[in-house]
Amino acid sequence: MKRYLTILFIAMFCFASLAQKKDQKPEQSTINTENTIGAKVKGMKSFEGFFNFYYDEKQDKIFLIIDKFNTELLYVNSLPAGLGSNDIGLDRGQLGNERIVRFDRRGSKVLLIEPNYKYRAITDNQDERKAVEEAFAQSVLWGFKVEAEENGKVLVDASDFFLQDVHDVINTLKSAQQGTYSLDKSRSAFYMERTKSFPQNTEFEVILTFTGKPEGAYIRSVTPTPSSVTVRQHHSFVQLPDANYKPRKFDPRAGYFNMMYFDYATPISEPIEKRFITRHRLEKKDPSAKVSEPVEPIVYYLDRGTPEPIRSALLDGARWWNQAYEAAGYKDAFRVEMMPEGADPMDVRYNVIQWVHRSTRGWSYGASVTDPRTGEIIKGHVTLGSLRVRQDYLIAEGLLAPYEMGKPVSKEMEQMALARLRQLAAHEVGHTLGLAHSYASSTENLASVMDYPHPMATLNNGKISLSNAYDDKIGPWDKVAITYGYQDFADGVNEEEELNKIIQNSLKEGLTFLSDQDARPQGGSHPYAHLWDNGKDAAEELNRVLEIRTVALKNFGQNNIKPGTPMALLEEVLVPLYFAHRYQAEASVKLIGGLNYRYALRGDGQPVTEFVSPEVQSKALQSLLKAIAPSTLALPESILKNIPPRPIGYIRGREVIKTRTDLAFDPLGAVESAADLTLSLLMYPARATRLVEHNARDGKQPSLSSVLDIVFNATIKASPKDGYEGAVQITINDVVLNNLFKLSLAKEASLQARAIANLKISQLKQWLSDKTKGTTSETWRAHYSYALLRIDTFQNNPAEYKFENLLPPPPGQPIGNDFLSCSDN
Repeated sequence: MKRYLTILFIAMFCFASLAQKKDQKPEQSTINTENTIGAKVKGMKSFEGFFNFYYDEKQDKIFLIIDKFNTELLYVNSLPAGLGSNDIGLDRGQLGNERIVRFDRRGSKVLLIEPNYKYRAITDNQDERKAVEEAFAQSVLWGFKVEAEENGKVLVDASDFFLQDVHDVINTLKSAQQGTYSLDKSRSAFYMERTKSFPQNTEFEVILTFTGKPEGAYIRSVTPTPSSVTVRQHHSFVQLPDANYKPRKFDPRAGYFNMMYFDYATPISEPIEKRFITRHRLEKKDPSAKVSEPVEPIVYYLDRGTPEPIRSALLDGARWWNQAYEAAGYKDAFRVEMMPEGADPMDVRYNVIQWVHRSTRGWSYGASVTDPRTGEIIKGHVTLGSLRVRQDYLIAEGLLAPYEMGKPVSKEMEQMALARLRQLAAHEVGHTLGLAHSYASSTENLASVMDYPHPMATLNNGKISLSNAYDDKIGPWDKVAITYGYQDFADGVNEEEELNKIIQNSLKEGLTFLSDQDARPQGGSHPYAHLWDNGKDAAEELNRVLEIRTVALKNFGQNNIKPGTPMALLEEVLVPLYFAHRYQAEASVKLIGGLNYRYALRGDGQPVTEFVSPEVQSKALQSLLKAIAPSTLALPESILKNIPPRPIGYIRGREVIKTRTDLAFDPLGAVESAADLTLSLLMYPARATRLVEHNARDGKQPSLSSVLDIVFNATIKASPKDGYEGAVQITINDVVLNNLFKLSLAKEASLQARAIANLKISQLKQWLSDKTKGTTSETWRAHYSYALLRIDTFQNNPAEYKFENLLPPPPGQPIGNDFLSCSDN
């Protein structure tokens, strides 16, 4: 009986257990173990390479096979098809971020993780490395759902990952105040023409459409339907280079960009920051030989869409760099060729020079894909704006007045524009070799193509010539920099000592490296590092440029435009000529309150700091006053009577002078813009503060008070002129007063600089009050009275004073087309 009950109990228990299991729902799982990868991708198009993947044409989806877990690789995004607006900044061929990433399997998910390479511990101690890794955040870029798996491989649907706005178009449009947009996936798709897989890299490209309400003129000017903006974005997964690359020490004197990280395993006696230059990998076949072929040359490829004669000019200019590599002991180490037909410029295997079109002229760039671990450049990518050659041609038209009736048009303009393109190609390629701007080189006999060159016009028997407008070769500094970065030292050679010798020898030859922060005109103080200047003496060169400008304006007229061109379009040619002195004026103004210095290291023998001499500053101030003199800024009547309002079909665009005269050309508006270019820099807060400080330290240095008095004597207090020149003089005086008010309120200036500016305002008030009483000219009495009213209004409530909105000049930078990485001229 007991046995029977036992058997019955067991049977009932088993039945209950089975019933319970039958009623239970199975555990939720995204993995179907019976669903193999082969079954899942059946009928899809396969791609084999670094990563294998499948394309489901019916659903427009990418299924990615991940078989490289916990293996680091490089992930790069880019913009192969852009907007065509320099102002927005989303150009064709624009590189995005490069990131070290790895795939990490976590249950039913695969995470794409970006480790934090900014903070490291370079040590064999695993616990020490782990301590640093856990101290700083990593980033998970995406989470993928596992669709199938077999033999250690997993299949994921990567479609949403690739169809995201990884290039941040939405925020770029918003920041540029062009509207609020969102990604419309119903109008987005894979671009399979450029979705491929190779042995060491896998490339994906997508068409993305952003919809929204356009709010700016820039987006309207380049998009057929501005509420629907379609671009292409590109994703690259790239095998990282091997560990045989040796990083090279960064030296601020050597002319390179640097990569930096913090090494927490560093002894406490050494700096924790580690800095290395960015450069391509280049090795000699025989490092002990004075001249050797490379193991692998550096090869750049030019965009096949570049037309002639531009194509030949760009090939020539980019190839200049082989001269520098030869000086470093290499034979045929640098080549430039045409892009292979059918090759993708976004493919990281190609260093590219792209010819990019925009709706307006704009910057050219030299960017790179760089290994964040070491600074090794994997891909150089140059973007050259196609409209800059036309701007250079326009500059030449203004200087040469070449269209005489019945005479053939000179080739000098085209030759000058192509010469600039050669220099530009060399310049931007230089950035992709790792080189930074070298802005002192124009004062050292054109020592580097990494400077910004202004076209060198000369006077021969009273006639302007552009035959030597630009240099035609690599400079001596470029050879020094390439030797520092790329020299391959034989075993047993002390590399650090040899690198220092390279720099020390260049210093003995009088070569100097100074870069971006030293050249900017607003707060810059260096007497030799400038943008778009020429010559060692900035003030002397300004006087020379003004002389050439005077000759060109005297000759200016119908011969500056082609027969059959609307006369109103003379203004386009006039603009770069009228403002031709602007950059040399920027160079000269930096001498005022100037400080000469170098990137000196202890013991290298370079000067550390020294004031610019009072004599040089006085000379510079006189040249600047000449640049804002009425005789300089007043346009001749022969020009004014030949520029009518624009005919139907021709709007006043951004490249012409802003006006207060509606449709008519405004010569006084031109004066206002030109005067403010110089005076706003002369009274810049940092410059005023330095004048106060330098004079306090050395009484021989000019004071802020003395500089302002000299300016007032040459402008507001100068003998009043009649007629048109008097109107020009009054316009300049108004600009002086406006900038004086701004200086007195500038929070960036020192209190003493502001105090001096306020004292000068009170002194001018008394002078104007006396002058008004003794002036018989109604025009000048009105000017003096209104200046007094402006001062009274300002002094009664400075905080609420509404400054005059002075007319801005037409765009200057880029003069013929680079804020940092490698944005350029």
